[in-house]
Amino acid sequence: MNKKIWMSTALFVSSSVYAQTYVLNADSAIDVVSGKLISPATVVVEDNKIISVGKSNRKAYPKDAEVIDLSGHTLLPGLFDMHVHLTSDAHVHGYKRLQRTAPRAAITGVRNAKRTLDAGFTSVRNLGAAGYADIALRDAIIDGDVSGPRVNAAGPSLGITGGHCDNNLLTHEHKVFSEGVADGPWAVRQKVRENIKYGANLIKFCATGGVLSKGTKVGAQQYSQEEMTAIVTEAHLRGLTVAAHAHGTDGIKSAIKAGVNSVEHVSFVDDEAIQLAKDKGTYFSMDIYNTEYILGEGEKAGILPESLDKERKVGATQRASFTKAVKAGVNMVFGSDAGVYPHGDNGKQFSRMVKFGMTELQALQAATINSATLLKQNTQLGSLEVGKLADIIAVKGNPLKDISVMENVIFVMKDGKVEKQ
Repeated sequence: MNKKIWMSTALFVSSSVYAQTYVLNADSAIDVVSGKLISPATVVVEDNKIISVGKSNRKAYPKDAEVIDLSGHTLLPGLFDMHVHLTSDAHVHGYKRLQRTAPRAAITGVRNAKRTLDAGFTSVRNLGAAGYADIALRDAIIDGDVSGPRVNAAGPSLGITGGHCDNNLLTHEHKVFSEGVADGPWAVRQKVRENIKYGANLIKFCATGGVLSKGTKVGAQQYSQEEMTAIVTEAHLRGLTVAAHAHGTDGIKSAIKAGVNSVEHVSFVDDEAIQLAKDKGTYFSMDIYNTEYILGEGEKAGILPESLDKERKVGATQRASFTKAVKAGVNMVFGSDAGVYPHGDNGKQFSRMVKFGMTELQALQAATINSATLLKQNTQLGSLEVGKLADIIAVKGNPLKDISVMENVIFVMKDGKVEKQ
């Protein structure tokens, strides 16, 4: 099969052929598109697709179907986390990371993939991994070798020499550079092509400095406008979406002007940047729970003192920016930066999204239909609709009334297969 065609379809290929019909009976189901609550609710799954969504009707499914009783629970589409690092360990930061090889990281990714799936996140966007470990993990999940979510993998993140996506922990004598380092328009185009050659199905680059990198200023722009435009143009030529790490105002604006599909973190945003995002349809992915783990547990995990100082300056500002962006009506997706904090705790961000400006429905939409739309996967995923793939979760209670129930997902089905019950 042509590699380009394979890459566009692999995330949706079942690892086995199903011949099973499931009937999920629950107190309710949420239509995340309309915001309506179906109650009581029955969702019927045949093979790996949803064939019926509606109020309970026992005549609507075959007698030999497996009926799963989810009384007291609400059904939702499988969740997306649009900013994770599956191969990263939240307890290994700073200089501790120098002891981790790419093969070791891939093994860590197997553990984290299962934790992420059990938390109800049936799809993720892995934004950066050394040694193409995220691509190996994605392919192992597709092949059925390990359990995990659908992984949209970036491979090594692109960055400037000495920037946020470089390795700045060693001296010049070691001459160490991260795999994604590239400087200049043609060099970054070559790096995009290289990532695609080795299996990346999206691109991530660092437009500004960051919190957890040694020697970078969080708000300082790194790639030039010309370099960012070259990255995005090359990726879009190949049909890939692009995510830009950007904390600082100038970097955010330059990334949006370059045509990125999403901006990550978005800490220092002004009205002009928000209007640019609205005009271009750019999505914001803002990890507003993350600051609590960094400041509470980061020192024990090896996070450098300078990074802790940067987070103290960034965290509150980022949350204020989140509120501003929500009020302005910017497209938003759910992105936690899990890997900086423990995988499996992704759902804790929902309550912060509501606390800092979203309605419960908006928070759920960010993690479902909005994310699927950004990835151009909304015809197959992102909502409970007939014909879509059977990625379905259940939580006890009603998240439209109490969003904290999203922290404890009881039932997970991915691609028509029960993964957690």
